[in-house]
Amino acid sequence: MDFMELANQRQATRAFTEQMVSHEMLMECVRAAQLAPSACNSQPWKFVVVETPELVKQVADAIIDNPAGINKNVENAPVLVAVVEEQATLIPQARGLYESNHFAQFDLGSATQYFCLRAAELGLGTCILGAFNEEKVKQLLQIPAERRVFVMLAVGHPSGKIRPKIRKHIEEIHSFDQYHA
Repeated sequence: MDFMELANQRQATRAFTEQMVSHEMLMECVRAAQLAPSACNSQPWKFVVVETPELVKQVADAIIDNPAGINKNVENAPVLVAVVEEQATLIPQARGLYESNHFAQFDLGSATQYFCLRAAELGLGTCILGAFNEEKVKQLLQIPAERRVFVMLAVGHPSGKIRPKIRKHIEEIHSFDQYHA
């Protein structure tokens, strides 16, 4: 599949069929995430893939239990994934120079997108979820207290059609050589 076709196909999927996702397809998504770039090749991520139906339901309840009251659509997702921030190990020279930058967030975003793009290529739908009860998720998945769950992903076979993308006009999002409002 051509990259632009893939970029157009990938969307936030909020409705899934009841069809289970094969373990092999999930591993393909994890393998893609493994290839994402990271600062000093630190690879500060771990993907906790939840595919056991009873645990999926419990984790879905923890996602729905969020202050914003959103993400109720995860109830029909057959797979949920916790993207966990691991301790980044920057080389000492970089750590001293860039202590105020939190490279792991960029790295985790890249790895998450690689996961989602591979899922789209395989015909799977994903939804990146930022609102959830992190403490409940960590407890259910036995994630250490000092770790952070960066985002959650809902994964499954989409039940709807691909929606046309609505984006800002190209002139609004770029300039060359200097910033233009």
